[in-house]
Amino acid sequence: MDLFEYQARDIFEKHGVPVLGGVVATTTEEARAGAEQLLGGQPGVVVVKAQVKVGGRGKAGGVKLARSADEAAEKADEILGMDIKGHTVHRVMIAAGAKIATEFYFSLLLDRAERRYLAMCSVEGGMEIEQLAVERPEALAKVAVDPRTGIDQAKADEIVAAAGFTPELAPKVAAVLQTLWTVYKSEDATLVEVNPLVLTEDGEIVALDGKVTLDENAGFRHPDHEALEDSAAADPLEARAKEKDLNYVKLDGSVGIIGNGAGLVMSTLDVVAYAGEQHGGVKPANFLDIGGGASAEIMAAGLDIILTDPQVKSVFVNVFGGITACDAVANGIVAALEILGDEASKPLVVRLDGNNVLEGRAILAAAGHPLVTLAETMDGGADKAAELAHAAA
Repeated sequence: MDLFEYQARDIFEKHGVPVLGGVVATTTEEARAGAEQLLGGQPGVVVVKAQVKVGGRGKAGGVKLARSADEAAEKADEILGMDIKGHTVHRVMIAAGAKIATEFYFSLLLDRAERRYLAMCSVEGGMEIEQLAVERPEALAKVAVDPRTGIDQAKADEIVAAAGFTPELAPKVAAVLQTLWTVYKSEDATLVEVNPLVLTEDGEIVALDGKVTLDENAGFRHPDHEALEDSAAADPLEARAKEKDLNYVKLDGSVGIIGNGAGLVMSTLDVVAYAGEQHGGVKPANFLDIGGGASAEIMAAGLDIILTDPQVKSVFVNVFGGITACDAVANGIVAALEILGDEASKPLVVRLDGNNVLEGRAILAAAGHPLVTLAETMDGGADKAAELAHAAA
């Protein structure tokens, strides 16, 4: 789950990361009041920042300076309702201004390939880090972090040394990096990024902008994380699937996909997309992994989500029987169709393979449901599902 910048700022503050004041506003009047609160009746500058989960806000005009509460309200009025890379701005953060001397970069992320964490740090912050990594890779230090020890004093010292901080700044930056590690570990994050991490003219190190991604698999340890979800922007089908504990992602296509195992489902998406090129360019409508179990309840829940998607014209059920045998899967499909009744109104192509495959196919054949077509192979099933979706378009 990606957080908005203001949410990341609040989490930073909670764990002692040095940040500037910030107030969230959804209206111009709230923006004016927030600026008045931060300025405290004194001359100064605040920054009005669009709150969207996408980069490039500044270039899109979503970050503006204001030198009074009235000007902050004006800038907020310009930003609220903007479209930034397909994201509508519903709220802004009024942030206290800072006298910046130098900008740096730091991030800590999950390195899945190496099964460890990776810290990236540079004395050149404020720009798009992807551009820096391509144009001047030597300016971006990459330091492996052992999950068992994290960023302790020794590791923090190693990171700032690799990044090239001066001896005067190194201790200050190292201290902040250790605090950011606390955020990463305590909140079960998969990404903590600060761009820019700044040195102010007063000699302080401050996290001026933050990006945090939380591991939803650890949500059971963090009941407070539920309040951070942007329910208003969530896809309604994804929200319903989450309520049913289904691993579902909505896509922009017309062939619904159900499979067991993330790898199989990903392969199914590719095969359907390839087959769809021969049938009007139809594409997969979703990712849905029902995992190791395929009970009637799980299958019914999955079919219910997919069949209520108006974009779906056909469904491809692609299951490899393992711990849950194909006959159990077939019984689950038959029972699921009975549970759904008239709500099941779109054709299903079913491909079973693996443990007890012959028994599973026999069960589906005996049921003789008019919506179900059996497929011998994954390629054949994908082609048939794409053909049906194209015909129904």
